[in-house]
Amino acid sequence: MSQIAAPANQRLRITLLRASFICLLPLLVFAAPQSVGQVWFPALQMLGLFLIIAAVLGRFWSILYIGRHKNHDVIRQGPYSLCRHPLYFFSVLGVTGFGLLLGSVLLALVLGTLTLGILYATARREEAYLRRAFGPAYDAYAADTPAILPNPRLFRTEAEITVSIRHLRGNLMDALVFLSFIPLAMLIRSLQDQKVVPTFPIW
Repeated sequence: MSQIAAPANQRLRITLLRASFICLLPLLVFAAPQSVGQVWFPALQMLGLFLIIAAVLGRFWSILYIGRHKNHDVIRQGPYSLCRHPLYFFSVLGVTGFGLLLGSVLLALVLGTLTLGILYATARREEAYLRRAFGPAYDAYAADTPAILPNPRLFRTEAEITVSIRHLRGNLMDALVFLSFIPLAMLIRSLQDQKVVPTFPIW
């Protein structure tokens, strides 16, 4: 099948995510998690770190499969056998992990839910396009594969896949964005601990 136009305005998706983060920045900086000093605070941070690392690795795993096939074929192997939009799933994991890394369950829920909402709306626009582009092939895929939340029981993969190095390189910048959450969380916690910024309590 010949290459077809991009199914959704990805620049708009990125702009919405960035704008949402900027709007939430005061909340991230001035909200002091009440878990700090509690015995379960380190556990929240470890879980947050784990989710961020899982997001980076998961996005690379997804790119290995979708790479050069995007807008050319319906991929149903690897992470795309678990759900139709694994890149979005792992992105939500990473953003949720950032909230936990700050030590706040509420921030994690707010960040994760907002990101999921934006990406779900983007996914719906993409799928309207994909159904037109691939017809019954995509309809069959969508009928038995969840959209964003994965179902591990559906996993299947081929013994070998063809990898696009160009697409992997493109995903590197996205990975760096998620990894930057770690020093950013440390900076915010340092500003709060040293009373550099005024804070209010949050869970």
